[in-house]
Amino acid sequence: MKTLIIIRPDAVLRGLVGEIITRFEKHSIRIAGFKVMQLDKDMAGRLYEIHKGKPFYDKLIETMIASPVIVAVLDTDVLDNKSAISLVRKIVGATDPSMAEMGTIRGDFGLRIDQNIIHASDSVESAAREIPIFFKQEELVRYKC
Repeated sequence: MKTLIIIRPDAVLRGLVGEIITRFEKHSIRIAGFKVMQLDKDMAGRLYEIHKGKPFYDKLIETMIASPVIVAVLDTDVLDNKSAISLVRKIVGATDPSMAEMGTIRGDFGLRIDQNIIHASDSVESAAREIPIFFKQEELVRYKC
């Protein structure tokens, strides 16, 4: 199973990258690809194309290009694709930090819905669409822990 996460600008600027990555590693989720990037409007637009036309879209794009992000592909052999994405989403927590459970990334570190720390693919189909925006297949590695 592979899925995409993006540690958003608010988390990078607050120095939360190590803490966030550790939460996935504690669940035997490996890092298959990792980049520090400055997104441009095109990349952010492709990532969030499903939200185009919604009232929050322009602010979302501006937030994502404001400063560097960490883009990572996570991988696990422990679970099937659907279960693994569900586990990642459970670790991440609800999109709105005020609704996210304590102990999740967003529940512990999110400040507002527009500063919710992290993006995570929400389905197998989303992961398949999102990963190639940021990674070539040859940039991803597989290994056993």
